[in-house]
Amino acid sequence: MHIAVLAKNASGPALAALSTVHAWLGERGHTVAVDHRSAEAAGLPVGYDRDGGTVAGVELAVALGGDGTQLEAQRLFAAAKVPVFGVNLGRLGFLTDTEPDGMLDALEAVLDGNCQVEERMMLMGEVHRGDTVLGPVHAFNDLVVNKGALAQVVRLETTVDDDFVSSYLADGLIFSTPTGSTAYGLAAGGPIIQPNTDVMLVAPICPHILTNRPLIVSGGATVDCVVAEARGEVFLTIDGQEGFPLIPGDRLRVVRSPHRARLMRSHGHDFFQVLRTKMRWGTD
Repeated sequence: MHIAVLAKNASGPALAALSTVHAWLGERGHTVAVDHRSAEAAGLPVGYDRDGGTVAGVELAVALGGDGTQLEAQRLFAAAKVPVFGVNLGRLGFLTDTEPDGMLDALEAVLDGNCQVEERMMLMGEVHRGDTVLGPVHAFNDLVVNKGALAQVVRLETTVDDDFVSSYLADGLIFSTPTGSTAYGLAAGGPIIQPNTDVMLVAPICPHILTNRPLIVSGGATVDCVVAEARGEVFLTIDGQEGFPLIPGDRLRVVRSPHRARLMRSHGHDFFQVLRTKMRWGTD
């Protein structure tokens, strides 16, 4: 099997796990490709460019790190429909499949076919600036329009399927998948959404009108957000990891992505059990 491995290259435990996984897979006859940043940090052969797209022929990706590594891996491999198996070497590990002590046993179960692939919705965004279109970009958790360092709010004119929703005066606006509802959307006061639900969360960040509350719309909706007023810098961020500046007049269009995130699970996955154990949800 042709397997790609992506590691959190600033993490000593992740790089140690990378060396272990690389050797373990090689001993079993699998072809292993390591992204260039992780390979250089771990002293392994470079397999592919982390910033330049995916690897031809990859059948499985292994993400060694926390939720951020899983997010990056999904954006990298979703278009090629490659499932991602995640090992938690970060803090929370909400999206990962297993912990380090069970890593090789779980990976062996995956390679033996004792696994399931869980598909989840992603978002796609395009920025329309006059006659220019920037993007598309794809997000597993969320697309966020947010103010810069100065304490200046922005005004964001928002529509859903061309119906006017609100002129948000706020620090920003979050467009989230159900998966992302437990990330920035939750911190902004949004609801927890079951991951297999086909909806989009639109949540204002620190709105200056008390009646501006988080909104859930159909996953098939087209949401437009125009930067109507900004006295400071405004940015679009993708999964909190990538982004670029916006200017007044820019229109962000958010829709369901044609790509699906694919999470490889070595055993039954109970979303509510994860909420209870990882986030202490519903406990005393």
